Amino acid sequence: MAKNGEKWLWFFIGAALGAGVGLLYAPQSGEETRRYLRKKAVDVGGTLSETGERVLEKGRDIYKKGAQVASEAADLLERGRKAVGV
Repeated sequence: MAKNGEKWLWFFIGAALGAGVGLLYAPQSGEETRRYLRKKAVDVGGTLSETGERVLEKGRDIYKKGAQVASEAADLLERGRKAVGV
């Protein structure tokens, strides 16, 4: 039985081959196809860049919240130690 990673690898290989065959049989000329692919790459690149920035910002927020929770937990631990007399 193939591992999950191998299944994804074969899926992407098949998708790439399918896309290649689709481009070969496209009704547009090579020039038009390249222009279309360039435009889509720029569109996706901009979208990916914006998404990456949002993910980075969200990661920073989560990190700050985690640091705050850790600080509060350390304070509570210290107060508990003082209350017990350790």
